[in-house]
Amino acid sequence: MRMRSGNPTLNKKTFQNITRTGPIVKDDLMTISGTVDKTGICLAILLFAAYFTYGPNGTSYIFLGGFGGFAVAIATVFKKQWAPITAPLYAMLEGLFLGSISYMYGQMYEGIVFNAIILTVSILLSLLFAYKSGLIKATENFKLGVVAATGGIFLVYVFAIIASFFGISFSFLSPTNASMLSIGFSLFVVIIASLNLVLDFDFIEEGAEKGAPKYMEWYGAFGLLVTLIWLYIEILHLLAKLNSRK
Repeated sequence: MRMRSGNPTLNKKTFQNITRTGPIVKDDLMTISGTVDKTGICLAILLFAAYFTYGPNGTSYIFLGGFGGFAVAIATVFKKQWAPITAPLYAMLEGLFLGSISYMYGQMYEGIVFNAIILTVSILLSLLFAYKSGLIKATENFKLGVVAATGGIFLVYVFAIIASFFGISFSFLSPTNASMLSIGFSLFVVIIASLNLVLDFDFIEEGAEKGAPKYMEWYGAFGLLVTLIWLYIEILHLLAKLNSRK
């Protein structure tokens, strides 16, 4: 059994039950270059929306962007053929969310947002180069390890949310907790989120090899965007913790 990605939107079951309309033609097939183009469009939309909410009045968009983006993501996962519409919509909603929280972090620590953006882009480009050059290979053991670690992180966050309803807090998750345990956990999460990018690259490459329908380019862009947003947020948390030690 092959495991393609720890990202729940891009996994080994994604290419099952995908639908086509009409005969298969070359121009109707998923390609890597097409997915790159769609990813660029989604990132441009996200950045524009984030710029719109990056200010003192932008905090009112946190819930709209956060919950709206989550709802659209769920719809996209179950209706992949909607991706040409839902992927850009997801990018816009998450942009509203990211712009708002980025402003909040920026008010706490000067320069943290710029540093988080630079680190996110640097990690993306570095891992893309390492993947394309063969320095990092998405072997089955590699995939299994990343998927297991991603699942473990997800469970920690779920337990933390449930515990919060009973007045119990996991202090090491706080962005103001500068303990070595807290920083170590954030560093671990950043590493796992980064490695998920490798699996996402592998997923997109497989989609192109299998001749997936054209709309899967938008779905691939959507899945890659999910990982990048997670990585950016975790880098923000890590940088906030490091800055709070000063």
